[in-house]
Amino acid sequence: MARRERDRPGGRGVSSPARSADRARRTTRGRQVNLASTLRRRVRRRASRRTGTGGAFGLASTRRAAILALVVCALALSVAVPLRTYFTQQGEMREVAQQRDELEQERQELEARRDQLSDPDHIEAEARRRLRYVRPGETPYIVQLPADERDQADEPADQEAEQEDANWFGRLWRSITGGGQ
Repeated sequence: MARRERDRPGGRGVSSPARSADRARRTTRGRQVNLASTLRRRVRRRASRRTGTGGAFGLASTRRAAILALVVCALALSVAVPLRTYFTQQGEMREVAQQRDELEQERQELEARRDQLSDPDHIEAEARRRLRYVRPGETPYIVQLPADERDQADEPADQEAEQEDANWFGRLWRSITGGGQ
């Protein structure tokens, strides 16, 4: 090793006994400093800074984990709002499509009804049935069936029930007994 130091440019040309004497002079508080051990310690420190304790960007692993968690949360929040908007719009689109189908069906029914009302035979049949119109020279007959009499007999009972409902105690009694639902 002494030879290499001599051959190096700027080397001192110090032999090995001179080097040991030089080492002896470099003592601190009565201990001899071992250059090799200090170099090893420096190399280990530099290596530990690069890997393990120092971590990337000089941060500890817990700090890196916290920063990573914050980044993941920020990404999740930035994606959550557009996804919610997308799903609500999809639901609204389904509702609007259903309403459109219902309106289309109603439009078709109204067109069919319009076509019926433009037919003179249908108009005549409706006038005879609803308004009891007859043509000149025809004799109208009204036939009352027994069911009609029962309907007329039920009407006064309905009027009595309406009068009873007008009284608060009548409504209370009906709600308790379950009658008149």
